[in-house]
Amino acid sequence: MDSYQSGSSSSYLGSVSRMVSDSVSYVQNDLFKSGLKSTISGTSKQATNEATRVVAINDNSGFIKKAVAISLVSAAAFGSAFYIGYQLAKRRHRFHVREADKNDQIEHILGKFKLSKEYLNKVMELMLEEMHKGLDPVTHDKADIKMFPTYVRSLPDGTEKGDILALDLGGTNFRVLLINLDSGDIKVKSKVFLIPQSIMTGSGIQLFDHIAKCVAGFMNAEKLIQNNKEYPLGFTFSFPCHQKGLASAILATWTKGFDCSGVVGNDVVEMLQEAIDRRGDIRVKVLALVNDTVGTLMASAYNDQNTKIGLILGTGSNACYVENLDNVKTWDGDRNDPKQVIINMEWGAFGDNGCINFLRTEYDTEVDKTSLNPSKQIYEKMMSGMYMGEIVRLIILDLWEKELLFVGHRDHSWSTDYRQALYTKGSFYTKYVSEIETDSGVTYRHTKSVLEQMGLDRPTYDDCVIVQYVCKLVSRRAAQLAAAGLAVLLNHINAPNVTIAVDGSLYRFHPKFKKNMEKAMQMLVLPHIRYKIILSTDASGKGASLVAAVEYKKTKSCYQVHH
Repeated sequence: MDSYQSGSSSSYLGSVSRMVSDSVSYVQNDLFKSGLKSTISGTSKQATNEATRVVAINDNSGFIKKAVAISLVSAAAFGSAFYIGYQLAKRRHRFHVREADKNDQIEHILGKFKLSKEYLNKVMELMLEEMHKGLDPVTHDKADIKMFPTYVRSLPDGTEKGDILALDLGGTNFRVLLINLDSGDIKVKSKVFLIPQSIMTGSGIQLFDHIAKCVAGFMNAEKLIQNNKEYPLGFTFSFPCHQKGLASAILATWTKGFDCSGVVGNDVVEMLQEAIDRRGDIRVKVLALVNDTVGTLMASAYNDQNTKIGLILGTGSNACYVENLDNVKTWDGDRNDPKQVIINMEWGAFGDNGCINFLRTEYDTEVDKTSLNPSKQIYEKMMSGMYMGEIVRLIILDLWEKELLFVGHRDHSWSTDYRQALYTKGSFYTKYVSEIETDSGVTYRHTKSVLEQMGLDRPTYDDCVIVQYVCKLVSRRAAQLAAAGLAVLLNHINAPNVTIAVDGSLYRFHPKFKKNMEKAMQMLVLPHIRYKIILSTDASGKGASLVAAVEYKKTKSCYQVHH
């Protein structure tokens, strides 16, 4: 056994074969001497049948022992063959399934996706430098990470109560929610609405009119209009903003495929309120605007006061954290208690100045060049759900063009085969990456299904192994980059116990992202810091309502809330 595990499979196979052969010979000879004339076959089934016949002929203990010996020998042979097959399959599963020179070529192509601890430490150093630049008014304008103060200073304490509306806009879908806060419990009713592509790239007025129309439809369905009550609303707006107050935010730039005209440089709260007021059929007051990361943090803090970091890993990526006011040199508000404020980092823009180009691959460059915002959100494009599938597609295409992948599928007609998908931007969805990485055995059921959906007829074992390997490296790099960012925040906050609240489809649905992220964090976080990561589901909408609820309670607002 040891010789096989060390690499000598042939010697182990030979020793097993000799053991089985000697044992069978011994039993055959011994039975023959006892006067039994029969043929012992090499199969388990035949041996078992023979043993049964022997027992039926002569219920002699000697014969029973020998029959049992036959069964044991057969079982040993079968078990040994099964074990050897399993080990060989497991060894093959470690990617090395082709000839050595092609393995080396593939490893060379993908080598830059493997990040060393030294590289991750360098990323952390550079991110911390950018954070300091963002918090200083002298360098803020030139900083990639803007570190916007959110004006959210008080965290919920679990005593907030009432009914509050929330609006969560952060991607191609948005949600309208009715949140009921009652004695530490959060009850949610919500509906998801689509934003058509034409509106995502139309005018700002069209966008906010569409949102207001959907809010009115939701309120009608929930019978919130008949009582003529004015409802406070918390607005989660997941795009880079410079907040002027809790209910005032200037859009800095669009991301995630949005490009609505007439919004950048304007107050999005004001534009939403104007769209609501234009309708005349609903009474809603936008009381607070938060980023989705702030909402995630606030929703977790409602039940866990140690929550200091909010993280989004979905279509895009961003983080926020609770910062000491003394460190926020850009702060223009009062410095009364509580002497803290949540900082919206907008860390997706990290690397826009080229500082992390040493990590970028040719595939990252191509994804950036063909995006709606070239040279922007570089860090986000290396780790978020909107771009991960496209990175994988470009790698697969490159491997195919170099004749390292799909070798037996190169003669199909262009109109019907997989090449059309290979050359189509966005055809390899990030959900495919998650599906492929759920495969744990050697059947590659999910990987085959994905490749067949792309038009590849009967993908080979080698094809599946290589494609899964590509997905594994791309997603693991994303998790490691996220881990580096979180480690920077944990080390900077330097509190003994910190809870990190995470939300987002990539974190929720990818089977190994959390594990890979935590594994990297173990190397990077200072050893005396204890932390835990919790999934904060539906957090951005809940958090927006909590910010509004905290503000209502704090200011004794005239907007009544049901108790």
